[in-house]
Amino acid sequence: MKLSIIMPAYNERRTIEEIVRRVLAVEIPGLTKELIIVDDASSDGTREILATMDGRDGIRVFTQSPNQGKGSAVARGFKEATGDILLIQDADLEYDPSEYANLLRPILRGDADVVYGSRFLGSQHGHRVLYFWHSVGNKLLTLLSNAVTDLNLTDMETCYKAFTRDVAKRLDLRSQRFGVEPEMTCKVARLGARIYEVPISYHGRTYAEGKKIGLKDAVQAAWTILRYARWSPQ
Repeated sequence: MKLSIIMPAYNERRTIEEIVRRVLAVEIPGLTKELIIVDDASSDGTREILATMDGRDGIRVFTQSPNQGKGSAVARGFKEATGDILLIQDADLEYDPSEYANLLRPILRGDADVVYGSRFLGSQHGHRVLYFWHSVGNKLLTLLSNAVTDLNLTDMETCYKAFTRDVAKRLDLRSQRFGVEPEMTCKVARLGARIYEVPISYHGRTYAEGKKIGLKDAVQAAWTILRYARWSPQ
């Protein structure tokens, strides 16, 4: 089987080489892997660094211009992926690739079609303590999403989401920015996919360190949940 790791990247010059190193270091028995990086019009030197990686060690780099947002980059990555399982990985260091095995286990053993890595189920590695209002916003958005989808997720906004190829290819993602998280959640629920959650660690960063999501994105996420509440798969 093959794992496609989809990594949207925008102005991540400080972390891109290290996160790529960590992804490439992961070995999961029975799986080969490819790393698909979609640079979303970076202007800080990220694109130039990625140009030196393209074509080696299973890395494939694609570029977008102008900047279109995380959702658009994820959709491009899904389109280019050739794996049996697709997994989303941010280009910062907030999420730890060493946890791929736990994240993928429910799919590999045939119990799940989709797996979410939850920052709120507890982890032996813990998580960095940061913004109170971010956690409140996350929980409110997850609550709204659960009310609409009739799921009982604890962390709808998590980056770590893994999908079987069949499910991923049916999502037809349209959200350009961070609305892609609730859009994916609404759609996998409407598809009737088998969804699991597993605990993950989280090493959040501050705005000074490059965090990009804000209040505007939270409002957009709420609108996206309502927009796709009655989505019907084609």
